[in-house]
Amino acid sequence: MSTTSGSRLRDYLVEPPPDPYTGPTAAEVLAVRQQYLTPGLLSYYQQPLLIAQGRMQYVWDDQGKQYLDAFAGVVTVSVGHCHPHVVRRVREQVGKLHHTTTLYLHPTPGELARKLASHLPQEISSAYFTNSGSEANELAVLMSREHTGSSEVISLRNAYHGGTQGTMGLVAVGTWKFPSNPNLNVKHATPGYCYRCPYGLSYPSCELKCAHDVLPLIQHETSGRVAAFIGEPIQGVGGVVVPPPEYFQIVYEIVRRHGGLCIADEVQTAFGRTGEHYWGFENWGVEPDIVTMAKGLGGGIPIGACVTRREIASTIKSRLHFNTFGGNPISMTYGLATLEVIDDDGLQRNSLLVGNHLRGRLEELQQRFSLIGDIRGKGLMLGIELVRDRESKEPASRELLQVLELARERGLLIGKGGLHGNVIRIKPPMCITRSDADFIADCLAEVFQQLAPHP
Repeated sequence: MSTTSGSRLRDYLVEPPPDPYTGPTAAEVLAVRQQYLTPGLLSYYQQPLLIAQGRMQYVWDDQGKQYLDAFAGVVTVSVGHCHPHVVRRVREQVGKLHHTTTLYLHPTPGELARKLASHLPQEISSAYFTNSGSEANELAVLMSREHTGSSEVISLRNAYHGGTQGTMGLVAVGTWKFPSNPNLNVKHATPGYCYRCPYGLSYPSCELKCAHDVLPLIQHETSGRVAAFIGEPIQGVGGVVVPPPEYFQIVYEIVRRHGGLCIADEVQTAFGRTGEHYWGFENWGVEPDIVTMAKGLGGGIPIGACVTRREIASTIKSRLHFNTFGGNPISMTYGLATLEVIDDDGLQRNSLLVGNHLRGRLEELQQRFSLIGDIRGKGLMLGIELVRDRESKEPASRELLQVLELARERGLLIGKGGLHGNVIRIKPPMCITRSDADFIADCLAEVFQQLAPHP
């Protein structure tokens, strides 16, 4: 890794340099972006980073500096940047056919749907392909409302389900950029966020009050029947919030008792990322009615999917509904090749082994640096919550921005999240090695030492 002068981090393996970058400079790209693109776009770092090339778990900027991508392009690059198997398969398809709508037949959508079904519970086998996770979640809610005849949906505070009006409306007031739209008939339940329990309780003596509170929410704030409950098995953008093991079992039972379907938003947790299981919901011993996915299924190619039981999927037959781009052969080939790599390269097991090693190293840092309030996550989906004081748990939001900048200087790209913007998100491509995990931990150790030299 390219690091600061004198750092022991330079002892880690440096990949062969990529082809020289000959495009416009970062300053030129930024100027065009500021003039012609929406000002609503977010960017990391005081000086936005221009990523020019990628290879597996590494990326290079316009100056040829190498970084370990420990954020996987916002949890998107599951098998690595430009994986040779994926590149070969997609190149072959590009030379045959770029596009066909769902109005015509092509073998790739059915092949990908069959591949997904082989990993899902037996009855969850009817797939509808979309362009994004936002669209997949919109479709899941639509199906639920059509199937149940109810319009009311329950989602969790601190959640994230996409960037469309409908999926933003699934989020509680004040959580992200926009407030919930009251016209969408969405009610918000309490997530299983043990580190910041809103009731001031501790697990397990809390008796899962957060999960049981879904019942009075339904009884007092809805008509008594709901269309669906939607939840991430582990909240991603919300700060890698891992619920108690029984949480979803309790919530699913209450929701189904009141006529609702259960939607698992697997956009960030799917395809073996959590290590022990292929799907995030499997960690909690539940079986959803609808599973949505995107991001890691395409590694950056626009793709999403909503998979459910056939009787639920059949509700779409009552509407004139087709998709211009969902199921296009390029995206479908990318998804197929990605799932093949995950299975053939054993990336789920790698997520477990390397993730456990990395978590152990991070927990060692927690003993050394009081800035670290909580370590949580599963497999290669890990979060580090930073606090200024472990007793008050005051969020260390400004400090996290410093961590991001200092890590970048040392050749490490990480993410941030959480309601207060104080959670480091570590979600690298699932092909990272034990050596990469050590680099992440050693880099963060240097950064924390610079920020807080006296633990």
